[in-house]
Amino acid sequence: MAETAPGGEGLLFLTDEQLRKGIEAMFFAYRGFTADPDRILEGMDYGRAHHRAIHFIHRAPGTTVGNLLTILGVTKQSLNRVLRTLFEDGLVEARVGRKDKRERNLHLTEKGAALERALSDAQRARMRAAYRQAGPQAVQGFRTVLEAMMDPDLRRQFQGLKEGRE
Repeated sequence: MAETAPGGEGLLFLTDEQLRKGIEAMFFAYRGFTADPDRILEGMDYGRAHHRAIHFIHRAPGTTVGNLLTILGVTKQSLNRVLRTLFEDGLVEARVGRKDKRERNLHLTEKGAALERALSDAQRARMRAAYRQAGPQAVQGFRTVLEAMMDPDLRRQFQGLKEGRE
């Protein structure tokens, strides 16, 4: 079991085995979390990169390719391959920027929004069931742990999304 440090410092000490179990739990949880969308995407010749692009275009309609590159942390070449298939298949469209006519703002089409809904519904159902089983304190604790594991720049990006600023 975890222990707190003497002297009321409130530090949490975990054994290597407890940390190893946490790491393994993250691996297996990720497999479960991605399994449902993977099944949906399987017959469409799309993968997780397509899913992430669709998710963040939905999350921030009008986002630019540059912003999407920053959020996803992928190469321009990799993102271009993904976006090309999403454009060709009618899931994403690029609109001329309102402020800067050179900018291309990405939006999901109706078809793209329907796919995003199917993918996120599957993940929300899995997450909702896990949260219900774990209870309200675990929900906040889980979020706190995930945010603490993020690099500071990524945490700021995440917090911007959370607050609707991205």
